[in-house]
Amino acid sequence: MSHPEPFARTYAEARAKFLAAAAGTHLESHPEPLRGVELEPLAMDVARIGADDADALLIVSSGCHGVEGYCGSGAQVALLGDEDLRAQARRAGVALLFIHALNPWGFSFDRRVTHEGVDLNRNFIDFRRAPPGNPGYDYLAPFLLPAHWPPGADNERQMLAYGAAHGPAALQTAISAGQYRHPDGVFYGGHAPTWSQQTLRLVLRQHASLCRLLGWIDLHSGLGESGVGERIFSARDEDGAKHRAKAWWGNRITFTDDGSSTSSDLHGNMWHAVYDECPQAEYAGIALEFGTQPLESVLQALRYDHWVAHRHDPQDEHLGATRTLMRRAFFTDTPEWKQAVITQTRAAATQAIAGMAAWR
Repeated sequence: MSHPEPFARTYAEARAKFLAAAAGTHLESHPEPLRGVELEPLAMDVARIGADDADALLIVSSGCHGVEGYCGSGAQVALLGDEDLRAQARRAGVALLFIHALNPWGFSFDRRVTHEGVDLNRNFIDFRRAPPGNPGYDYLAPFLLPAHWPPGADNERQMLAYGAAHGPAALQTAISAGQYRHPDGVFYGGHAPTWSQQTLRLVLRQHASLCRLLGWIDLHSGLGESGVGERIFSARDEDGAKHRAKAWWGNRITFTDDGSSTSSDLHGNMWHAVYDECPQAEYAGIALEFGTQPLESVLQALRYDHWVAHRHDPQDEHLGATRTLMRRAFFTDTPEWKQAVITQTRAAATQAIAGMAAWR
């Protein structure tokens, strides 16, 4: 028997598929204050399978970076319809929590940022203190988002010169680690907690404040080899968390602090909220990052998107082109790529369930 296509072409379709797949679960919705690109309602939707007081909880989340929700939502819908996975979790005593569209506004508008213009995965810092500095980004800011598009040859030479002087890894870190001084720029972490941050914290308090073991698979796309899901360690740099992560997901985990990951070490990751909201839990998490296009193409799409947004023109002639480029940069609409996403997400979930059960 064939299964319905789990992936969608719009946020509204993705949400409808998620809600349909989650029928019969404990389902709740947290409405986003703004409307979507077609004036559709937006929400962070949460589906729970398993007892409210389960000893172990596995979170599978999507859409932290808006447009990346096309990838993550499809994987979530496929997992929700996987009866074998549900049965494995039930036997293991592991509750499942699916958080759909952490950033629904960005998902709807094919953008990576929230409605506040913020990269959600750089937003979890203590705003009572001075934010982290990023002098590399400060230097590169005018070249990343030039006055005119496309960037001229001299502009690109400046970017390449920084990479030549400091190394490719330093260039990537300067651009993507997170910055807090350029609100219109890429990878901006914000000046206050976003709606998505506050809502996610609420979900964690509601669903993860009783469990003893907490695992988290946060689904992303846009970095790495096409169709390959990199398991990036997403927890504090502590021996205990690393040991749990390897026990639950195997030794293929990569780390941002030792150069083994395609990602730079970042400021303000979402997983920081776990330590605030779920201090009772032994925690380990991964970002499951699926490659799409070469890094240069993904960055160019992101720069173009921010350049267009900076113009604040709802009738901008560039809007259609940038939305198309962003979609392609973070979602590869081929049967092979989509099947690879489902297969590898399921493998990560089944490993986590088995690992958490054995950890007891």
